[in-house]
Parts: sequence; structure tokens; C-alpha cells
Amino acid sequence: MADSPGQSTYRGRFAPSPTGPLHFGSLVAAVGSYLSARQARGEWLLRIEDLDTPREVPGSADSIIRTLATLGFEWTGSILRQSSRRDAYEAATQHLLNKGQAFLCSCTRSELQAAQAVAECLLVGDELRYPGWCRRGPRAPERKTAVRVIVPRGETAVTDLLQGRFTVDVSAEVGDFVIRRRDGLHAYQLAVVIDDAFQGITAVVRGADLLHSTPRQVILYRMLDLLVPDYAHLPVATDVNGIKLSKSAGAAAIDIARPTYEVWRALEFLRQAPPPELRRAGLATLWEWAIQHWQPKRLNGLRQATIRVGREDGLT
Repeated sequence: MADSPGQSTYRGRFAPSPTGPLHFGSLVAAVGSYLSARQARGEWLLRIEDLDTPREVPGSADSIIRTLATLGFEWTGSILRQSSRRDAYEAATQHLLNKGQAFLCSCTRSELQAAQAVAECLLVGDELRYPGWCRRGPRAPERKTAVRVIVPRGETAVTDLLQGRFTVDVSAEVGDFVIRRRDGLHAYQLAVVIDDAFQGITAVVRGADLLHSTPRQVILYRMLDLLVPDYAHLPVATDVNGIKLSKSAGAAAIDIARPTYEVWRALEFLRQAPPPELRRAGLATLWEWAIQHWQPKRLNGLRQATIRVGREDGLT
């Protein structure tokens, strides 16, 4: 694989999936990544992760872009869409297959679920640990096949700028994970690595719900001889019941009629203590204050926080 472009400039990014309008949980990730890039006098890129076409909501990509512009975000260069990058993902897939670091797999989820019932594979979060059945060839070659990467044994360590050092034994907890699905679509774990390397991203600032995915991505970076970026995982916004704000859970869209207030409350959620009077200031004034006063260390070790949704939002 070609090396990622050399970068001395900080390059961050925000990469939403177009599965609905921008909501507060995604705004938090956008604000944190944006401020980290701007305070470092670096670049901030916008990427639309529209690879999973069955989950895409028509019109949501344009809606997200308009909302970000209304909220005062300014990105570097043109917007990259994953749907234009399928050839790059397939080239990486074939590279790993040719090197013997990946294999074709005909296993179905129902088969894995049945195996989980008799403890042949374990349920890890919402994932099934893969037991390695097709490593020597697809068990049912007449079926459509996925591609799985061969995960090396042992722990993978990640030093996160906010969450500290943590290790995951991906082989024991997840097993050989999918990089191309049986329906032909490439998986998030591969696509995000290929795109971050292609765009020269030096720092990935995103929600802590993706923390557990990071070791898998580090494994792929190493297999493909790509530079691993720095990582900083921000706290996930949850409702009063501890449920993550998400499009699938019906999280409310950002109110673009009150752009300054929406950015202000994201700053409050991120423990930046913005002055109350800035809720009614102009966006440019608020962003100027936020860039000058951005202190991500206030979030050290914090993986989630609760927000009460309403006109008088607050944190607990």
C-alpha cells in the first residue's frame, strides 16, 4: 500500500453518517474536533461516511452540511464522500487477501448466533466473536462471502489523549473481523482507516462510543503500513436514562434557528464553562472565545455525560 501523505500540519476531521439530521451527540464530536484543529492552527476536514447505503436517509447528507455551515463551521477543501472511494477500499481488501492477512468467509450471523448459544463464540457488546471457522477456506463456498482480516494474537495498546492508555485483545474479544460484508459493502473499520490515511489525518477526535473500535483500526494501520494518527475520545452525550443520543434512538435535530445557543450548550457539555452572556452573542464571537479557551484536558477520563433536553438544558 502507498504511504499516507507526510504531514507536519495538524489535520483533523468530522465524519458523520447520513442516517438522519445532525443531533446534539454528533454536534459534540464536531465541536471538539473543530476546536482541537483550530487551536492548533491546523486544518479541519469534512467527510460524509455514506458507505452503508441501506441505512442512508435521502437528503440527510445535504441537511448535515447545511446545519454545520449555519452553526459557523468552516472546513478545509472539498467534502469527501465515502461512496466515491469504493475502489480504494477494494484495493486494500485485495492487498490483504494477497498477503494472506485476510480470508473469504461464508458464515452467516444466524450461524454465529447459534454457536454463541453453545458458547463456541461469545457475544461482546452487540458483536459476536468470530471463532475462525473459514480461515482455511469458506465452509460453504457456494454462498456469497465476506472478507475477514486475520487478527494477530495478543493485546493491542492505544494511548488516547483523553482516556489514557488502554489495551484490548482483539483476537480474544472480537476475533477475525469483517472488512467487506457479504453484500459487497466495505466495513467501517477498513473505510475509516483508508480515508484517514488518504486525507493525511493526524488526529482523530470523536466520541468515546468508538473507543473499542480503535484497536481494530490500529491493527489495520499496521497491516497496511500506514501511520497511526493520535486519538482523543470525547464523552458521549446520554439522556437521563443513560441512553446514548443517536439517530436510531430518535435524538432531536439541532435547532438551526438558535445556532449560537446550540454551539454554546455543546461547549457547556464539553466542560468548557462558556460565559452565560455568550448564549446571545454572535457566532463569530462565541467561536473566537471557544478557540482561545479550549481546554480538552477538562475531559480526561470522562466517557459519558448526561444532558437534559429542553429550553433550559443542563448537565448532571
